[in-house]
Amino acid sequence: MRHDLTLVFVILLFACDSKAASKPHVVSFGKWTSVKWMVGTDENTALDLKVRAIYVDSRLKEFTLGVPHDVTDRLFVVQRAFRLNDTLPAESASPARWQWQRGGWMLVDRMSGHISQLNLPEFDAYYSIANWYRDYSAYCGVSDDGKKVFAVVAQLGRRKPILKKALGDTDADGDPNCAGPSWQRKPARVTFSSKQEEQFTYAVHGHAVDVIPAEREEDSGTQ
Repeated sequence: MRHDLTLVFVILLFACDSKAASKPHVVSFGKWTSVKWMVGTDENTALDLKVRAIYVDSRLKEFTLGVPHDVTDRLFVVQRAFRLNDTLPAESASPARWQWQRGGWMLVDRMSGHISQLNLPEFDAYYSIANWYRDYSAYCGVSDDGKKVFAVVAQLGRRKPILKKALGDTDADGDPNCAGPSWQRKPARVTFSSKQEEQFTYAVHGHAVDVIPAEREEDSGTQ
């Protein structure tokens, strides 16, 4: 009899653990808050930046900015915002000085509540504007030395970009002067505009990208 009760207890314990493990988490956003973002080479120009918190089961996890993009009904991406400690070593006795900064992108799983940082190749949190379509992200990337501008298309789950094409040089302040790329569907294609006002359109096929000649682009646009 005692053995049977022990067996029943173990079965109920495993059943409770299994039910708890499968319980979905609640991912939610807080209210928008306007903060100051210091920009410029001397960081003396203040711009308004709207941020809001992201919570998992009512626990604060990160701060975000911009509109999230649903990749699937379970996964979405959103850009991160964070506060950076700007206190000098000589000011350690004073209250900490915090500055808001734009960060990279995060992948959020609604079911598990897991938030992971995305490593988008050549993505510059200060200058790059990422436009998402399905699981693709298109943006103007900046080289590590801040001198070169690239047209980049990255796909979730892949370390290397499926497109990385040089568009030219940044200006004296490091600005790529590159507008956010635009997407079209059927077929999936993305258009980049360089600071010389040249446009480049690429067709996206799974893990590959093909350049679309201007003639073909004009023909497809007239149909």
